[in-house]
Amino acid sequence: MKSERTGITRRLLLKMTGGMFFMPSFHNSVFDLFVKPLPVRTVEQTKFRFDASKGFIEWENKPKEEYRLVVDGMVKEARSFSYADLRTFPQVEQVSDFHCVEGWSVKDLVWGGIRFQEILSRAEPVREATHALFHSLGMTGSSPKGQSHYIESWPLGELLDPAREILLVLAMDKKPLPEEHGGPLRLIAPYDLGYKSIKFVTRIEFIKGARPGWWTLANPIYTIEAKVPQNRLRQLPHK
Repeated sequence: MKSERTGITRRLLLKMTGGMFFMPSFHNSVFDLFVKPLPVRTVEQTKFRFDASKGFIEWENKPKEEYRLVVDGMVKEARSFSYADLRTFPQVEQVSDFHCVEGWSVKDLVWGGIRFQEILSRAEPVREATHALFHSLGMTGSSPKGQSHYIESWPLGELLDPAREILLVLAMDKKPLPEEHGGPLRLIAPYDLGYKSIKFVTRIEFIKGARPGWWTLANPIYTIEAKVPQNRLRQLPHK
């Protein structure tokens, strides 16, 4: 993927800068940047648009289809929810910052959506399930270790922890979440680097144990754990 502003590939940018984003000497200088508005970043190559008024995915090269969120894996009964279904769940609004792995941040973004508890209570995972694996719509431009669409796994405890403020997002700035920012549905984790905030979520699979996400498979220097360094945070998670 190329940066829309510079034409430099994301992978080349990461290679050029290495681990500098996480070195204290670089914070509050070159890379400790707040930008506005939220830049568009994606590794997906499949093109589509989402019609929030009808709840349909309109693909570039295939027939349109109703958006469904599939919840399966280690659950008592697999479930499937339409976009309209998700809108009927109790909605939450929060204001939080977004921190990209590239070193920039955006402050005070207004998100709206549902807490993970709403999914868990309806899917009823079995006792052995420890994590949720999120799957994205569309195919990626490359397939690290055979993974051809974006995935990201999360411990159930973190997804349910109020201090983490993790949200399944349906709205941005009080409007339906646009596809360029991850619509119909994305995850937002304010205290983790942006690659953990998976976009275009179409499936949540309950699993046993952590699984490396697409970004970690493609860039092994970035681990499954991706907490934002404290000196990039304007506030720490609430205890």
